[in-house]
Amino acid sequence: MPRSPSIVPHADPGDVYLVLEDFGGGLGRAWSETSEDDTGRATLMRQIMEGQYKHPARIVVFNTAEGWSRDVTVEIADALRRCFVEFDDVAPAALEFIERVRRN
Repeated sequence: MPRSPSIVPHADPGDVYLVLEDFGGGLGRAWSETSEDDTGRATLMRQIMEGQYKHPARIVVFNTAEGWSRDVTVEIADALRRCFVEFDDVAPAALEFIERVRRN
């Protein structure tokens, strides 16, 4: 009987950032699917600023090689606020995310 491939990456990918997206209504929240190459901090921040996430509810970073994880929602929102000048255009969803996190 053939074995299913492991979902654990073979190489140490370093820190992996994932977004819990709030789809609203009856859909609720779900972890957004993303390729392994798109799980870095810089890529995540660019994707939020471009509006690829419409309602990010939580951002978590983890490192399986080191055995830790933590919520970095506030940290990412603060970093985005500081780097507005680096982006030509900021998506309304990004602005809403930063303001919502700041209020909480």
